[in-house]
Amino acid sequence: MQLPNDFKTKYQKLLGDDAESFFASLDKDTNPGFRINPLKEHMPAEPDNESIEYCQYGYYGDVNGKSVEHQSGAIYSQEPSAMYVGEVADIKPGDYVLDLCAAPGGKTTHVASYMDNQGLLVTNEIDHKRAKVLVENVERFGIRNALILNENPNNLAKHFPRFFDKILIDAPCSGEGMFRKNNDAIQYWNADYPSQCATRQKEIIEQAVKMLKPGGKIIYSTCTFAPEEDEQIVEWMKDTYDFSIDPIKKYEGMLSGKPQWADGNEELSNTVRLFPNHFKGEGHFVSKLSSNDEGNTKKIKHRLQSNLSIDDKKLWNEFKEANLNNFDPKHLILFGDQLYTFDNTLPDLKGLKVMRPGLHLGTIKKKRFEPSYALALALHSDEVVNRLEISEDDWKQYVHGDVINCEKDVKKGWYQLICKNQPVGFGKAVNGTIKNFFPKGLRFNVD
Repeated sequence: MQLPNDFKTKYQKLLGDDAESFFASLDKDTNPGFRINPLKEHMPAEPDNESIEYCQYGYYGDVNGKSVEHQSGAIYSQEPSAMYVGEVADIKPGDYVLDLCAAPGGKTTHVASYMDNQGLLVTNEIDHKRAKVLVENVERFGIRNALILNENPNNLAKHFPRFFDKILIDAPCSGEGMFRKNNDAIQYWNADYPSQCATRQKEIIEQAVKMLKPGGKIIYSTCTFAPEEDEQIVEWMKDTYDFSIDPIKKYEGMLSGKPQWADGNEELSNTVRLFPNHFKGEGHFVSKLSSNDEGNTKKIKHRLQSNLSIDDKKLWNEFKEANLNNFDPKHLILFGDQLYTFDNTLPDLKGLKVMRPGLHLGTIKKKRFEPSYALALALHSDEVVNRLEISEDDWKQYVHGDVINCEKDVKKGWYQLICKNQPVGFGKAVNGTIKNFFPKGLRFNVD
């Protein structure tokens, strides 16, 4: 790997005798990982892969992106170092959580694993293209309590003052920790880049602090080695906003943050640094800060209300009564012709770029309701009237967009299709065939 000379000079000075093994590690292979999904009714059988000690659902190994397990959301590919952020966040059911810089969705899906679809998960991505990827991953994971936004932090802060128990900021950074995983990151690095990123990180944090409840916690992380974006940012947060730096448990290979790389405050050793020459993963920095603010939570006006017409509600109720059990969302809202459930504690969404206001239920069409892909992947067996087991060969046809054959005696109607014990989508049985409703934009060939 051709590292920039300025980069080598910087880390030779910072790391001293450890620099050569650090540079050598950047030429070694990466260590991919994945998590299994506890929100699914049937989690995959425990893999033979080596488990990740510090992540309850994590394993080392590659994921086949064209497998039933991946398409159904039963497993999620995530770099092992990044998994520690979700663990450090210590999310509980009922928490109000913001994942501020969320795409592609690794940390969102991780913290959702601990929420059990209780509380509220606001997951945001400022880049629209990446926000669409975030939507796909949230829906595939079967998350029901997520509000997905495509917003800048300044506008978010206006809508969610002192609202969240915990805020995750996996900040846009210089990406030094991803050099061996993404060589393109080397091309845009220069000696001034970390300082430029630090300026942007402070701007993001300034808005995040406005959205944190008194006594709440911010989990700040980066995938860079740069002190300007790591210890120095945490020290700035502590001094500027009266935070305490919480101790984080360190597992084998995890190093303490470096007080000497900031102003020498020993509290910075509570943070965690992951270097690839010491740890089985990519470069990462993780910190957890508690607000010492003793003020009051602000009251927010909740203006959301159902906007369904009588006819629209009738179509939904007809579908629900014929096809669903034990699933009766009380708060419904239409965006265009798309029907969603929403959390009634949400503030008014007017003025926000909303990708998904809640769980996508389906589409109101002329004289009928068509259920969504997201709903199919979220429902458990006791919530669905009709389920149909399909073979892996049938599944391959299904994700390609083809019609599937079934027995002639399969009654007409909607079915949640099940393959290898996982829901993979909806289909409609008609005269010995299953009409395909796998989303066109997600279809793929399986070799």
